[in-house]
Amino acid sequence: MGEITLAQALNRAIDEAMADDPGVFCLGEDVAAKQGGGVFKITSGLSEKYGEHRVRATPISETAIVGAAVGAALAGQRPIAEIMLMNFVGVCMDQIVNHAAKLRFMSGGQTNVPLVIRTTTGVGVGFGGQHSDMLEAWFAHVAGLHVVTPSNAADARGLMRSAIECNDPVIFIENILCYGLKSEDPGPGYRVPMGKAAVAREGSDISLITYGRTVLDALAVAGELASEGISVEVIDLRTIAPYDEAAVLASVRKTGLALTLHEAVRPFGTGAELAATIQEKCWDYLKGPVRRVGGTFSPVPFATVLEQAWIPTKAQIIEQIKAALGRS
Repeated sequence: MGEITLAQALNRAIDEAMADDPGVFCLGEDVAAKQGGGVFKITSGLSEKYGEHRVRATPISETAIVGAAVGAALAGQRPIAEIMLMNFVGVCMDQIVNHAAKLRFMSGGQTNVPLVIRTTTGVGVGFGGQHSDMLEAWFAHVAGLHVVTPSNAADARGLMRSAIECNDPVIFIENILCYGLKSEDPGPGYRVPMGKAAVAREGSDISLITYGRTVLDALAVAGELASEGISVEVIDLRTIAPYDEAAVLASVRKTGLALTLHEAVRPFGTGAELAATIQEKCWDYLKGPVRRVGGTFSPVPFATVLEQAWIPTKAQIIEQIKAALGRS
């Protein structure tokens, strides 16, 4: 099928879903052709193909976007709502947490909310503290939400199709720095099951558990350390909540050591939940404590030199792996 970028993969997955199901529609700021097909062009070409009644450019109101999407989902449609940047989800948290996530529970299972909320973020492009945060831990803490993020184009295509078909709300996190990444196009109909991790690289000395953009760092580190005789197994969660606990535990029981890695700030992050579960359920297998690497506990700086210092580095990952192995 040739190669596609992650941005193209998302576009094709949404296009395919809209062709298959007339109940699928997109809404968000600037998503239609007149406004450029989205700031990052993920919905480019779709309003021309399906009409502006199915690719709806909205006012600048995240509350209105998600509120309308929740209502449409309750009425039997499958909306894909775009919140332009992840920091803006704070504006519509009530609609996400108190409505989308809870209505199936509060109706005794009589209603579903098949809704995808697409949002993007990422550190390293100079967007500053109000446009760069990875806030996945907020949503992973909310019962009723699925939280997913792809690290490559093929997974982006497959996860988007599965997210659209899910009968519960899905927070779909895209990383700005990953939109141009290329991988083989898996073709029409491809799906990646939510809640299923991938072993991105097999190893035997330590399990490095991560997701999203930092999978690239993990694979780079694993390749570098292989030349030193250190075998790193890289687990790409793909779905952050509910995550593939069985895959994580199987890997750690094999290697006996674990390191969690994410771009979000280290304190109170999803890595802490992973570490707690590993230490509860793999205690007899562990050769040492579970280690964590994450972003600096501060707002993301705007200045380039400070922003680069904020991001978890490959050197930090290598340092933690060698320390775990007693080779620091």
